[in-house]
Amino acid sequence: MTDLLRGILNIIWLLFGGLWLALGYVLAGIICCLLIVTIPFGIASFRIAGYALWPFGRTVVDRGAVGAFSTLGNVIWLVFAGIWIAIGHVLTAIPMFVSIIGIPLGIANLKMIPVSLMPLGKVVVASDYYIGTMRR
Repeated sequence: MTDLLRGILNIIWLLFGGLWLALGYVLAGIICCLLIVTIPFGIASFRIAGYALWPFGRTVVDRGAVGAFSTLGNVIWLVFAGIWIAIGHVLTAIPMFVSIIGIPLGIANLKMIPVSLMPLGKVVVASDYYIGTMRR
């Protein structure tokens, strides 16, 4: 995908849902940072917000081996927030698939479901970087 096409898709995404989605993740991050125990969830929410704001040309990958606390945190996140966020992504992706232009936007919305379910131990990288590391 060329940089021009990524830019156009990101601008369309920003106008038709990306801004509101990112603001929701930022708000969740601020709420999570109010308590010391939930700060890792807040940081993960801010990371997802950046990805939700400009998703084309970037991808989410596993950071590597995660510890027991990250696994426990992901289970807690899944139960209390992740499942509801994933349902929201599915419900907002469905109307995007109605038009031809919206199909890539719906796909991008569905690509955010795994990171919204289990955000700890993930990192957002440029797609070009990720593809380059896979070839080695």
